[in-house]
Amino acid sequence: MTAKAIVVSDLAKNYGPLKAVDRVSFSVDAGEIFGFLGPNGAGKTTTLRMLTGIIRPDGGTASILGHDVVRDNLAAKQVRGVVPEMSNAYVDLTAWKNLLLTGELYGIPKKLTEERSERLLRQFGLYEKKDRAVKGYSKGMKQRLIICMALVSQPPLLFLDEPTSGLDVESSRLIKDIVREVNKSGTTVFLTTHNMEEASQLCDRVAIIDRGKIVAVDSPEKLKAKSKELQSIEVSFDRPIDLGGLAMADVSKTEKAGDKYRIYTGNPDAVIKRLAGFAEEKGLRIVTLNLLAPSLEDVFVELTGKGR
Repeated sequence: MTAKAIVVSDLAKNYGPLKAVDRVSFSVDAGEIFGFLGPNGAGKTTTLRMLTGIIRPDGGTASILGHDVVRDNLAAKQVRGVVPEMSNAYVDLTAWKNLLLTGELYGIPKKLTEERSERLLRQFGLYEKKDRAVKGYSKGMKQRLIICMALVSQPPLLFLDEPTSGLDVESSRLIKDIVREVNKSGTTVFLTTHNMEEASQLCDRVAIIDRGKIVAVDSPEKLKAKSKELQSIEVSFDRPIDLGGLAMADVSKTEKAGDKYRIYTGNPDAVIKRLAGFAEEKGLRIVTLNLLAPSLEDVFVELTGKGR
């Protein structure tokens, strides 16, 4: 049986009449990257805050590596690293001093903190700037620094809250590479994100929460496979054409995207044949014709009803 890094059972949090988190249950296997996805206001951040000991649940239980997050919060804190969405580094201190302070807070001997800090700063491309005040760092550099700060205690479990939010493409790619490296070394990663593509690229499994309830937990590919009706066909022709009046059975939606159309269908074979016949009737040449599996974003929209 796979060891569990996180076990959540009937976890609940209310704000007056609002059930922000409504008796959710899930578990995270040790060694996996687990994505926690949900639209704004779904209960994603509230769940994360309960797991990291920031707020107390109103019901249910949650444990981290066997430590209850309420009754044994100090022990739970010692085995987790947390990277918040907004930087929590002291901006008037240098990166080096931020890391030394973090090590001191965790009770790590200074020499060991220095060794780990140097290794992390070199790994994350910050060592040459370690003596600069953090207020002069770019957002991407600050994000790398707070991951260093979370890792200086070498926690077996790392919580990442929207780690690439607002970053440029290069910084975002570097952060994702770092997450993979950290996980490859044996660290379990709990990742919250709005970026469906990021979750699809990084996560072994994902949980989707909506209106305070878990609506799905599975691997990204299995979630996509369960949503065959979200398959789509992307087609373009050699001249502009309006497909709006083309009646086709088994089509749930047709969208125009640039010079292409995207047609959602549960029966791609019939639709492709109809498109070929349509092109012949109109004297059109098909330039591109692709059958696309549903993306994790498509599945997310279907499960959370955000297409309404």
